Amino acid sequence: MPKKPDPKAAGDSRPPRSLDFLRTILEDDLKTGRFQGRVQTRFPPEPNGYLHIGHAKAICLDFGLAEEYGGLCNMRFDDTNPTKEEREYMVSILEDVRWLGFDWGDRLYHASDYFEQLYEFACQLIRDGKAYVDSLTATQIREFRGTLTEPGRNSPYRNRTVEENLDLFERMRNGEFPNGTHVLRARIDMASGNLNLRDPVMYRILHASHPRTGDKWCIYPTYDFAHGQSDSIERVTHSICTLEFEDHRPLYDWFLENLGIYRSQQIEFARLNITKTILSKRKLSRLVKEGYVSGWNDPRMPTLSGMRRRGYTPEAIRDFCAKVGVSKKDSIVEAQMLEHSLRRHLNQTSPRVMGVLRPLRVVIENYPCDQVEELTAINNPECPEAGVRKVPFSRVLYLEREDFMEDPPRRFFRLAPGREVRLRYAYFITCVGVVKDEEGRVVELRCTYDPATRGGDAPDGRRVKATLHWVSATHAVNAQVRLYDSLFTKDNPYEVSTGSDFISNLNPDSLKVLENCKLEPSLADAQGGRRVQFERLGYFCVDSEDSSPGRLVFNRTVTLRDAWAKIRKSRKKATRKRRRGRR
Repeated sequence: MPKKPDPKAAGDSRPPRSLDFLRTILEDDLKTGRFQGRVQTRFPPEPNGYLHIGHAKAICLDFGLAEEYGGLCNMRFDDTNPTKEEREYMVSILEDVRWLGFDWGDRLYHASDYFEQLYEFACQLIRDGKAYVDSLTATQIREFRGTLTEPGRNSPYRNRTVEENLDLFERMRNGEFPNGTHVLRARIDMASGNLNLRDPVMYRILHASHPRTGDKWCIYPTYDFAHGQSDSIERVTHSICTLEFEDHRPLYDWFLENLGIYRSQQIEFARLNITKTILSKRKLSRLVKEGYVSGWNDPRMPTLSGMRRRGYTPEAIRDFCAKVGVSKKDSIVEAQMLEHSLRRHLNQTSPRVMGVLRPLRVVIENYPCDQVEELTAINNPECPEAGVRKVPFSRVLYLEREDFMEDPPRRFFRLAPGREVRLRYAYFITCVGVVKDEEGRVVELRCTYDPATRGGDAPDGRRVKATLHWVSATHAVNAQVRLYDSLFTKDNPYEVSTGSDFISNLNPDSLKVLENCKLEPSLADAQGGRRVQFERLGYFCVDSEDSSPGRLVFNRTVTLRDAWAKIRKSRKKATRKRRRGRR
C-alpha cells in the first residue's frame, strides 16, 4: 500500500498533517532509511483472557500504522505461560481483530514457534557467562533482589561454572526437577537502579501441558526473555508497547545486544483508561469466575466480544481510538466520548422502528373495530436511501406507560386526561377516559382520534406539544429487553475504601430486564446482531446468544442522550470564558 501523500510536496496546498510522537518517529525513520525504509509492527496479546477496549487502541495502532505507512503487521500470541492460556482465548482474539477490520495475512505467529530458538539463545548466554541456573526459592529470589532504595545481593549460585549451568539447564529441560527447584537467570547487575536488570529470571520449570506444544516442554521462557527475541526473529521494525514496559526496555536491549541479533525499536505510549471501566484482565477474569457477570461476553463487560454483543460497531470503536490519539502521559477518558462515537455511527446506519418497553393499553373508541391501516414510516431520516416501511395501525394500541400522567406537572406535555397528542406517522388522539384496577393503578386509556390528521398533521393548522411512539396491539411482537448501565458507580473503580476492593464499586443497577415489551411486526424475524433505533428510546441490538426463533431478546446499546456532546459544549464555553478573562 503506498504511503499517504506528503502535504509539503510541491503543488499540495493542504495544511501539514499534525503528527503525534509515534508517527513523527516513523516518518523520521523512513526519511533516514532506518530499517531500509520498512515498517513492520506486531500485535502480541497473551491468550489468557478476552480482548477489551484497551486492546482495541493497541490493535488500531499496530495494524493502523502498518497500513498507513505501507508496511505489515504480524499477529503473534505471547503463549509462554501454559497455566493461564486456553485455545478459547486464542479463537476469540482472532475473531475480535478481524471484527475490528484488520487482517494479518499469512503472518500468524506464536512465541511457542520459537521455543527451540529461544532455548538456544539461553544456552548461548550461559556459554558466554551471562546466564546461570539459580536454586534459590521464589521467596529467596525476591528477598535477594533488594528494593528501590537498597541494592540486591548476589545469589550463592551465581558463580556456578559454565559447564555446571549447561548441565543443569539441560536437565531442567529433560524434566528431572520439580517445579520451583531451579530457574535460569541473566547475570547482569544486582546493584542496578533498574530492578528489571537485577539478574532477571529467563526460564522457570512448569510441568504443564501447553495448548500448542503439549508436553514437549517443561521449561518455559518468561515474557521478558521471549518478547524482544520474538520481535527480532520476525524482523519487526517498531515494537509498540504501553508505558509499563518502558522500564523493561533496557533489559530487552541487553538481551539483544549480548546475543548479537537484530534489534527492533521499542516505543511506549500511554494505555487507555476510561471512566467507570476496569481494563485489567485479572480483574475482569475475577468478575467472570465469581459470577458478577454472565461471562467474558456479557454486554456490560468492556471486552470486544461483550461490546459486539451489546451492539457496538467496529467503526465506532475505531473512530473513538482515533479521537483519543496517542501520548506519553497517562490520562483517563470519559466513557461518554466512546458513546458519542457510537451514537454518530448508529445514527447514520440504524433503521428506526417503534417499540414500547413498558406498555400501557390504549383503546381508540371512535376507530372502527375491524379496521387495520398500513401507515408509511421512514426507515432512517439520516439516510434517504433506506426508504420506508409499512406499519399497521388498529383500534387497540400500546403506548409507553411513562408517556401518560393522570395529574401531570406543569412542564409535562405528553398524554393526560383531556389532552391531545400526535401519534408518530398516524393521527392526533385525545385521552377521554382512564381505566384502573382494584388497587387504583391505571391499566387502560380510552381515547378518540381525529381522522383528518392522518400522517400526523392537522389540516386546520392546530399544533400539539408531543409526538408519541406506539405499537398496534393486534400486531405487536413480544420481546425481552435488557437495559444496561455502567458496570461501576465510580469514575475510578480502582478507588476503594479501607477493607474493600473494586467489587464494592459495582453498580447494582447495571442491568434491568423488561419482559413482555411490545415491538412493531417488522422485527418479528430479526436475527442476532441486528441493530435498530427504538424511536425516542435509544439504540438496541438483537442479542446473539439468547435470541432464538420465537424468542426475541434485545440489548440496549446506548441511549439517545449524548452526554459527551454536552460535556464538549460546556468545556468550550468554559475555555472561551477563561480566554475573555485573560484579556
